[in-house]
Amino acid sequence: MEQYKKEFIEFMIDCEVLRFGDFVTKSGRKTPFFVNTGFYRTGAQLRKLGEYYAKAIESTFGTDFDVLFGPAYKGIPLSVAASMALSEHYGADIRYCSNRKEVKDHGDKGILLGGPIGDGDRVVIIEDVTTAGTSIHETLPIIQAQGDVNVLGLVVSVDRMERGQGEKSALKEIEEQFGFKTTAIVTMADVVEHLYNREYKGRVVIDDKLKAAIDAYYEQYGAK
Repeated sequence: MEQYKKEFIEFMIDCEVLRFGDFVTKSGRKTPFFVNTGFYRTGAQLRKLGEYYAKAIESTFGTDFDVLFGPAYKGIPLSVAASMALSEHYGADIRYCSNRKEVKDHGDKGILLGGPIGDGDRVVIIEDVTTAGTSIHETLPIIQAQGDVNVLGLVVSVDRMERGQGEKSALKEIEEQFGFKTTAIVTMADVVEHLYNREYKGRVVIDDKLKAAIDAYYEQYGAK
């Protein structure tokens, strides 16, 4: 595993973004692990997060595209942080864009904030995590309503590696259904590999009991 992936896993632990316990996902699945990018709360954390995203974006999509789209609400700071990192580290001046939950009828009107999207634009979507692929079905119509755009793909922070609507992973289903690439900074397999029975800052994050709970979860929801 690449060093930056190990560092990102530890970064998520430090920021309390990656948590272990009893949770329920947006799709209603009970899960022993949860990723909440809302816990990146400081300027230093967002700067570092943007750098990790930028690395994943550049390695999969390059930097020859026009818009980085982050769906409201969590995608808003993600798109800003990653677009700044792409500029700083790769010299790519890419517009950030997000949607509003409610259409604004005065001042800067419309459904979008940030850079506009129009005909011919190449768009990469940035999200925190995709579990069952439900959010992409809400996001794509918003982007496609702006014009004849080319959606290149989707980047998330963590690939949960579980089934979407069928037997395949949510990211694989998205690739096959919409015909674009998907990528993640790390997968849950990376997380388990790096943390299982390994002490980090004085404690073992994933011990045998938690590993068994994760294994049981994937027995039920893991992608085939």
